Amino acid sequence: MSSVRSSSGRPGRRLKNEINVVPYIDVMLVLLVIFMVTAPLITPGVIELPSVGQAANVPLTPLEIQINEGGKIEWRKRESGQTFKPVERNALAQTILSELKPDQPVVIGADGKVPYDVVMKVMEDLRKNGVTKLGLLVDQKGNTAPASNAKPTKR
Repeated sequence: MSSVRSSSGRPGRRLKNEINVVPYIDVMLVLLVIFMVTAPLITPGVIELPSVGQAANVPLTPLEIQINEGGKIEWRKRESGQTFKPVERNALAQTILSELKPDQPVVIGADGKVPYDVVMKVMEDLRKNGVTKLGLLVDQKGNTAPASNAKPTKR
């Protein structure tokens, strides 16, 4: 037996300059198994979004506000035979509140070239003055490309 003996006669230990990674690998594999077992048990958050069919059923005919490209604001009752009446922006909230019935919605339709900021300011003015049911009008025709971008077909 050749071993290194110290001066006291007992075998000595040599120093190792290596890191023993086996315990770290064991811990990593245990954590991996834990995550693999618990991941299917975690349920993701479920959000119930309203469908278009529910949104289309409006109990009362809404008041409609239109903002054209030049920033001119008009309003009307959304009934047959009603025409748009021009109104100044600072008098819009009072005009709408004088015509508004309880639980009657107000919808805003704006030209596509109107800055988003203008529409948001109109919505904010109406909300500050007590209009609770407020929505936006959209074009539901499904036109995704303007006619000028359409390619002619060969005949």
